[in-house]
Amino acid sequence: MSAQVFHLPDLGEGLTEADLVNWLVEEGQTIVVDQPIAEVETAKALVEVPSPYAGIVVTLHGTPGETLLVGNPLITVSASGQTVPDTDDSTGQAAERPGALDYREEEQAGISAPESSADEGSGSVLIGYGTSGNGSTGRTRARKRPAMASATTQTTTTTSTAPRVISPIVRQLAKRHGIDVAQLTGSGPDGLILRADVTAAIAETTRSETATPTPGVDTAANVDTRSGLTISDRIPIKGVRKVVAEQMVRSRRTIPEATAWLDVDVTALVELRAKLKADDPEAAPSLLAFIARFTTAALGRYPVMNSRILETDDGEEIVYFDGINLGLAAQTERGLVVPSIEHAERLSARQLTSEIADLVAKARDGRCTPAELTRGTFTLNNYGVFGTDGAAAIINAPEVAILGVGRIIDRPWVVDGDIVVRKVTELTLSFDHRVTDGGTASAFLTTIADAMHNPASALADL
Repeated sequence: MSAQVFHLPDLGEGLTEADLVNWLVEEGQTIVVDQPIAEVETAKALVEVPSPYAGIVVTLHGTPGETLLVGNPLITVSASGQTVPDTDDSTGQAAERPGALDYREEEQAGISAPESSADEGSGSVLIGYGTSGNGSTGRTRARKRPAMASATTQTTTTTSTAPRVISPIVRQLAKRHGIDVAQLTGSGPDGLILRADVTAAIAETTRSETATPTPGVDTAANVDTRSGLTISDRIPIKGVRKVVAEQMVRSRRTIPEATAWLDVDVTALVELRAKLKADDPEAAPSLLAFIARFTTAALGRYPVMNSRILETDDGEEIVYFDGINLGLAAQTERGLVVPSIEHAERLSARQLTSEIADLVAKARDGRCTPAELTRGTFTLNNYGVFGTDGAAAIINAPEVAILGVGRIIDRPWVVDGDIVVRKVTELTLSFDHRVTDGGTASAFLTTIADAMHNPASALADL
């Protein structure tokens, strides 16, 4: 029987690529439907991809660290105990061998076999794709005739001399920089040419051209025309950084943003937290959890700050929500992400402490689901942990406001006419002027500030 080829699905939000982190199965291994086969990292999260097919793993299409395009083969599976017929492109005759046509060889020879339909559907559905009982992919890539050196060599395929390149991204990178992949020695399995091989060749070419310019060769391509300096590196904007960039541009382009800020004496809050920690270190709420609780209370009083603007056929409308999904801006190795706590208004400060810790840990490990990273209705940004007093934060569109909290420091403060040292922080609120005005935004901000200044009174009302 023919092999079943599972292609990398759209893992949500219209993503077009994912980085292969780790294979969870091996070639020759028997797998079942819905068994996780690979870990891939998208711009949103680290995701385990389940197989919609059962059988023997014939081919793993890709190596860890490689960027895979959505729609390209991920894994080839054959039914248990079956062999998969292959076709010698030069003779047109089928040949028996254990395994489907190796995708690496398809790339070498420039050919592709038709994709077979699934015998049975998968019970597991990832965002953006699913399988059905008659799940034919309905796609067949056109066959290309390999080039022949002469009439006497028509029985020899080009697979033995063609460069071994899987990823179209690697091919494009090499083409963009004028690198001939046929001259490279691949560092991957079986001489597979990886992105690292191409980037190393680019770097070597740059060093050679910079050190000893060749007559007739324009070395200006490696020099920044604006500064006149040699370009030392080029890093593509991709993954989380690409999503963040697009989100920030969207926010700045579409939202008429205004910012208000307020200094707050939080000495009483710091002292309250210290007392609770002394009484029970394990159960004491964090300062951020207290601020989050005061924020959800203020959002309940001023729900417009928790709304969203949606475009309709008749224009735009402000949509209100029965609940608060509180987003928390988190800096991770993959970039800035904003996971959110669902129905945060239902949680106490102690409960929020646990939820915040768990959510931030998941974000830093890349384990947040796409839903956790996109469902937020209001964002809280604690940039004080980076030693910053204030910042005019960019709204996390399509939300309409974001609250920033600066570092808590000792500052001179006037209390009852005397100058004393107090614990002070700065709150910054950026808001969408289309949905509210400065009066409402200021009232919202001062409500949070008053609660942080006198937490005992505020907690008595919560």
